[in-house]
Amino acid sequence: MKQALSLLLLSVFVVGCETFPAAPDYGPATGNAVSFGIWTPGARDDCTAAQHDAYSVVGPDHKRYPTWHPPIDPVTGCSFGHDHGRDPRGSALYREVGPIPFGYANEQLDVYDPLTTRHEDHFGHKIEWQNNVPMHFGSNAADAMFDVHCDVLVKLHQGTHSKDAFTNNLHELVYHIRCTDGTEMHITMLAAIGTPGQFTRSCDGATIAVGPATPANSPDGGGQRIIADRTCVDRDILVPAGQFSDFGTLHESWQTSNSVRREDGHTLAFFNPYFQVSLPSRFYDPALPGIVGRPIDVCYEVTPAGTRASGGACAASTSNGTVLVITFDDPRSVFDGTDRVVDINSNFVSNADGPEVWFTDPFGKHGQTQPFPGSIRQFIARMSNDRGGLELNGPTLGRDREYGGPRVHAPN
Repeated sequence: MKQALSLLLLSVFVVGCETFPAAPDYGPATGNAVSFGIWTPGARDDCTAAQHDAYSVVGPDHKRYPTWHPPIDPVTGCSFGHDHGRDPRGSALYREVGPIPFGYANEQLDVYDPLTTRHEDHFGHKIEWQNNVPMHFGSNAADAMFDVHCDVLVKLHQGTHSKDAFTNNLHELVYHIRCTDGTEMHITMLAAIGTPGQFTRSCDGATIAVGPATPANSPDGGGQRIIADRTCVDRDILVPAGQFSDFGTLHESWQTSNSVRREDGHTLAFFNPYFQVSLPSRFYDPALPGIVGRPIDVCYEVTPAGTRASGGACAASTSNGTVLVITFDDPRSVFDGTDRVVDINSNFVSNADGPEVWFTDPFGKHGQTQPFPGSIRQFIARMSNDRGGLELNGPTLGRDREYGGPRVHAPN
C-alpha cells in the first residue's frame, strides 16, 4: 500500500491548491538511461533502491531517468541520505517543463559521439529555482527604467564529495528562464566549465594540474572550477593556538560560461550562472592514494608544529571536540555540500529572426532547425535583449536556504 501511494504521489503533483499531472508526457519508457538505477543505499540509509527508483521520469528519448526526490520519502519516512536541492514543483516553470531527467545530456553524448562518454554519479544533481526574480541591466541610471522580473529554474551536476571535478570539466546543466521582457531560454547541455585536467585553487587562484579528464577529449570551456586543496587546508584551517580556522577556504565556486550557437557559429544565447558550495566534503590532496582529502578528518589533525583546526565547522561537527570519531559520511558532519547558492548573471539572447526551437549537439553547438542523432532540443525566444550592449542580470538564488537535515550526509 505504501509503495502504491509513493507511485501516486509521483504521477500527480500538488502545488498549493492546484492539482495537475506532470508534463510533458513522453509516453512509456522503452529502456533505462545509464543514469537510472545507479544509486544503492549506504550503511546510513534505510530506503531501498526500489523506493529510490520510483522517483523517475521518461525523457524525450523515451528512456527512464532518475529525477528530483526529497531526502526523506514522504510516505515511508525512510532516508535516502542525499539531497537534490529545492523541490522543482513550486517553480512557475514546472507546469511547462515537468520533472527534470537527470543525465539526459550525458546520454545524448553517447549517441552523438559513441567514442566519447561522460557519465556522472547520482548524488551531484542539484536543483535551485525562484519565481518573479527582479533583474537589472547595469548600474547606469538610464537602465533603472527597465522593470524586468524572471522565473528561473536551474539544475547543475555539482558533485562536491569525489575526485571527479578535479579533472572533469563536463557537467550537465539544465537552465530555464522566462522574463517579463520576453527573454526566454530552455537549455539542456553538457557545460564545459574551465579547462579539463585542472582546477583553480581557492585560497590563492593558482592553477592546479591533476591529470586527464574523462573523456580525454573534453572541450575547453570558459569559466573555472574553484576548489580547495591541501595547501589551503594547511594555510587556513590548521592554525596555531589562540587562532580560529578559516573554513571559507573550502568554498567551491563553479563559474560557468555557456553559449548556444548555430551551425555557422552565431551565438543565439549566452548565460553564465555561478554555482557556490560553502562546506563540501572534499578537498584535493595529491599525497593521498585516492587524492581526496576529507575536511572532517582535518578536524582531528595536530601537526608537529602544534597547529590544528579550531572553532567553526569542526567545532559544530564534533561538539567542540567531545565526539572523538566522526567519519566523512556521518550526518553529524557539517561538511556535506548542502549549503549552496546560485548566482544568476548574464542572460543574453540574439535570436530576433528565429526560429524558437533549435537542435544542438550535447555541448550546445552546431544548432540546426532539424533534429540529428544525439541532438538536444533547445528553446530560445525569438527576440534580442542586448539593449545596446546591456545584458539581463539577476541576484543570488538559495540564500539562507540549506538542503540538509539530520539524516543527510556525504556523499551528497
